[in-house]
Amino acid sequence: MRLRRGIAIAAISGGAAVTTLLVGLVTNAASDASQWPGWLGWLQEHAWVSLVVLGLTMAGLTALLAALSETRTPARSPLLPGRSEDGAEPPEAALVLRSLPRDTAAFTDRAAELEQLVGSVRDSQDRGEALPVHVIDGMPGVGKTAFAVHAGHMLSERFPDGQLFVNLNGHTPGRSPVQASEALASLLAAAGVPTQQIPVGDDASAVAEARAAIWRSRLAGKKALLILDNAASYRQLEPLLPGGSGCLVLVTSRKRLAAHEEVVLPVEALPPDHAVDLFVRLSGRPTDTLDREVLQELVGLCGYLPLGVSLLAARLRHHPSWSAEDLRERLLAARDRLGELRAGERAVTATFDLSYRDLTSERQRFFQHLGFYPGTDLDAYVGAALGAVSVAAARQHLDALYDNHLIEEHPGSRYRLHDLLRDYARGLAAEGDSMDHVHAVQRVCTYYLAVLAVANGHIVRSGAAVPPAPDGAAQVETPPLESRADALSWLENERPNVLACIRRANGLALHDAVIRLAAAMAPFLRQSGPWDQAVGLHRTAAEAARQTGDHQALADALAELGVVRRFMAAYPEATEALNMAVTQYDAVGDRRGKADALNQAGIVWYLTADNEDAARAQTEALALYREVGDRLGQANALADLGMVRRQMSNFDAAVEAQSEALSIYRELGDRYGEGNSLRDLGVVHCLMGAYDLAAQHHQDAYDIYVELDDRVHQAYALNELGVVRRLTGDLEGARDAHNRALEYYTELGDRFGRANSVRHLGTLDRLSGDAPNAIRTLQEALDAYRDLGSRGGEAATLSELGAARGMAGEQDSAVEAFQRSLEILRELGDRCAEAEVLNHWGALLRNSGNPAEARGHFERALRLARDVRCPLEEARALEGVGRCDWVVDGATGAAEVLREAVSVYRSLGAGASADEVERLLASRAG
Repeated sequence: MRLRRGIAIAAISGGAAVTTLLVGLVTNAASDASQWPGWLGWLQEHAWVSLVVLGLTMAGLTALLAALSETRTPARSPLLPGRSEDGAEPPEAALVLRSLPRDTAAFTDRAAELEQLVGSVRDSQDRGEALPVHVIDGMPGVGKTAFAVHAGHMLSERFPDGQLFVNLNGHTPGRSPVQASEALASLLAAAGVPTQQIPVGDDASAVAEARAAIWRSRLAGKKALLILDNAASYRQLEPLLPGGSGCLVLVTSRKRLAAHEEVVLPVEALPPDHAVDLFVRLSGRPTDTLDREVLQELVGLCGYLPLGVSLLAARLRHHPSWSAEDLRERLLAARDRLGELRAGERAVTATFDLSYRDLTSERQRFFQHLGFYPGTDLDAYVGAALGAVSVAAARQHLDALYDNHLIEEHPGSRYRLHDLLRDYARGLAAEGDSMDHVHAVQRVCTYYLAVLAVANGHIVRSGAAVPPAPDGAAQVETPPLESRADALSWLENERPNVLACIRRANGLALHDAVIRLAAAMAPFLRQSGPWDQAVGLHRTAAEAARQTGDHQALADALAELGVVRRFMAAYPEATEALNMAVTQYDAVGDRRGKADALNQAGIVWYLTADNEDAARAQTEALALYREVGDRLGQANALADLGMVRRQMSNFDAAVEAQSEALSIYRELGDRYGEGNSLRDLGVVHCLMGAYDLAAQHHQDAYDIYVELDDRVHQAYALNELGVVRRLTGDLEGARDAHNRALEYYTELGDRFGRANSVRHLGTLDRLSGDAPNAIRTLQEALDAYRDLGSRGGEAATLSELGAARGMAGEQDSAVEAFQRSLEILRELGDRCAEAEVLNHWGALLRNSGNPAEARGHFERALRLARDVRCPLEEARALEGVGRCDWVVDGATGAAEVLREAVSVYRSLGAGASADEVERLLASRAG
């Protein structure tokens, strides 16, 4: 991008230079008859010199502009943006850094290994071959991660489309290895894929395969660098490998991985001389003040491992009064104390002990508590909770531990323990109070609960219940979260750590912490997903509630599980969980909780068009909300009841319920609810033929959704606007609205909304006369609805598909589609849609030369349409009856019915349909 911009600027400036030269030549020729004043006369006498100077000046400006384009246009990465469910454990979430960690100062000469890696990459790129996976293996502390990060920084310019670093926790104490599916979810989110678009489901292998497919597609044609750190097995990392040939993957592992087409780069302990040079550089001592023989013994005592060497050097740097001999004696004493450790780890762990003993007692205790932390990385606020100190003190401790090489620094003022150091810290802590571990985890859980209470205040819908802050939250120091954006950023960054804390709390039988953390994370996971991660979390909470006999908590967890299952379009599982929640709420006498669960169950039944059950659930929920005085709950139940009534073609009752809901939402200042009610009122008014009012409601709803930055509901409003435009003859405007909605749904991963857009576009294809494309598009929508279990969507699509197949001359297939559509609609009680199908079927029969049978279908459609007050289908039925009479009895008998159809069309604003009928009537007069 920068190169193209620089070339463009250079070309423009070069053109200006040429133009200047030409102008100068012309001016010079024209000026021979007159003498220029002052110094300009000299330019006239030496015209060619002046022209050369001008040319050089413009060339200089060209170079300057190009340089400015390089410095002022930052590189933009096309890749990077500006969990098993079966058990009672939430899945591990992967920590993904959107850029490489900072290069370490402790890196020392690995010339041979670096040359091998860089040469392999260069040769593959020069030959245009696929880059192989490069596996960096070696023992703990040998510097595998440091080597990978250093190599990544060296090679980053060859991979301009982005760099990602993923910790897979393959050998992290206290952490389960990250599952491939969870790592893919985190990678996709880091690469800019909206979390709602990341596939979810119960089939873990299918979900992993679907996520891997998107990941490969995302990286297709890209040149990106991916570091997979701390891998446990090839099986863990295989789904994460890009499918394209231009991406470089560096893997670090303590095991030799059996990867295909791999390049193995073993990282061994440092050569003695290199280890000594590293020690001298990090110790800060002049070389001539150190006894090289003693140094060789020192680096040998720590196994020539970079981690051990850096720790030893730090000890000497922090003790100016010590000599190298003093350090050797202390290290020997430490090795004796830790003599039972294995040879490879004993050497480096002895250096840990030496560094640890150099800390103050307060800092030693703080370091021990870091070993209890369940997460991957932490900041000063988490450190304060772990160590039961102030944030200011925690910052001092973390800075000092970093200076002493006992923790690693990560971007964003965050820190992380090396796996061996984490293990070492835990071993130290185990020598003290056995309850320290439990208390430290409890403090961290309390901290997270306190911050989640603040974050939820920004992201939870106005008027909705927010999980309360924990006892003692006032004494907990929390980071400043002053906006919704701050809250979402903090939640996204801390998600893997919170989930890890829930896992640890669950393992320690801290059931109350598990329950409360799951409830506090629920609002974020509802809207941000991945939803299968939320399913695992709420199952864990439900099991914790069963363990403690807490029926209230069990009901809450089941209700959240049902909501997430609804989002996943797993409707049977959602219904089961919500029904169980209703039972539990009944048992504890929680009427508001029961109302919430009934409301959610009613939404599921509405989506599957089980209208009677949906109406019953919403009516019962409404009564409960009124009993407890929950105004927001009342509005929600009324709005959802209005949608059910509309789906049952009971339009007056739908308008009444939705209007009452709208009034309450406005009373509460709930813009989200106001937008939803306006949109559904628009749908009802559209069905009733009030197109102007419908369009206004949809536009008002859309404006509210834009204000709320809610792209999902913007898409729903656009779809409804498209329908109104189609019915009023604006087919191009309708197509534009549906295409915009389709883009939003596809980006967000809303399968139901996407199916709606596809169906509407198929209808437009049919109306435009493109039957083959209409059939293909409608079949896609039909498959999606059937996969989702949406009978209402299936019936509507079959109606349109039958009409399109009739246009294509596929009469038998058309009739079959109409019959199946009518079966579903009669089960659902949607009489307006039933009239539409009968009108389509009547048109097919009339066009195929069977006007008598066609008239029977139109008459039945007319009765239904008038019964439910659906004027558009009434007008279509009248037109159908009139056209059949025209064929059978002649124009005289048909004229009256056709004029009635024109009148209804005109009242609706459907001018194109009215004009067509009037042209038929005019042909009779002619």
